[in-house]
Amino acid sequence: MTLDAKMISRTNAEALIPVETSSEIIKNVPQASAALSLFKQLPNMSAKQKTLPVTSTLPTAYFLNGDTDMKKTTNAEWDKLTLTAEEIAVIVPIPEAVFEDAQYSMWSEIQPQIVEAFGIAIDEAIFFGTNKPSSYPDAIVTTAISKGNKVELGTNEDIAGDIIGEGGVMSKVEDCGYKVTGFYADSSLEAKFRNLRDKNNQLLYTPGLTSEMPVSLVGRPMKYDETGIFDTSKALLIAGDFTKAVYSIRQDITYKVLDQAIIQNTDGTIAYNLAQQDMVALRCVMRLGIQIANPASRKGGESRYPFAVLVPESSTLS
Repeated sequence: MTLDAKMISRTNAEALIPVETSSEIIKNVPQASAALSLFKQLPNMSAKQKTLPVTSTLPTAYFLNGDTDMKKTTNAEWDKLTLTAEEIAVIVPIPEAVFEDAQYSMWSEIQPQIVEAFGIAIDEAIFFGTNKPSSYPDAIVTTAISKGNKVELGTNEDIAGDIIGEGGVMSKVEDCGYKVTGFYADSSLEAKFRNLRDKNNQLLYTPGLTSEMPVSLVGRPMKYDETGIFDTSKALLIAGDFTKAVYSIRQDITYKVLDQAIIQNTDGTIAYNLAQQDMVALRCVMRLGIQIANPASRKGGESRYPFAVLVPESSTLS
């Protein structure tokens, strides 16, 4: 008996992921990423690069010494901040038999995993520098520590002092002329926050009991790492002026169904031979640019930076 050859065609692929679903993934990625949920979104990029003016020198005013004193001049300068669209991608291999037996429910299972994978890749790159594209800014944790914007856990009387007290991570940001607009923390800190109170016994921390009542600390939004990307040997919490961190999407998600490819591990060994193992793989790609502005302020000088971190006790980081 002769069996007809079968394959996943382009037509099959178009039916698998309609335009509406692709748009939905793009819409959900910022919620899956702590960075993008806190960063400021710019209009979508119309080219590979987008430039923004950033103040580098502020003007200065002077009092005159008498009626005939000469007025002095000043200047203002701007630098260009460049966002470059970098590609982020994920491949999801699926046994063909499983795909054919569960065609509709399979996509609903894969979709949130793709969104999560994109979010993890973005957060690891921007906060800790993991697999960071060269055009992206230096990792927030690394840069904050190098600028001296760090506080060791246990420096003050309690964790509240380490974060919101004089000499805490918030004051590190404020001393640079910026305002803390949010926090990103390892989930292990939540237990330490629940009973934080001010001198009037009022709660400083608001747990996110409902979607209408998000998690907040001293009135600022708080995001927790729920995916395990936080490197707690380097940092426990990041505080910062997230309005100075921006992103822009260059390309909505695109997809391709592969059925003849060989998928390799990072060491070069073969993970899957799709044709030989009767498998298909869904390749999803999007492109976005991310940058951190460090505009001139009246405080902080050259070492200014809009983020600060809470580091673990007895940290050896310099």
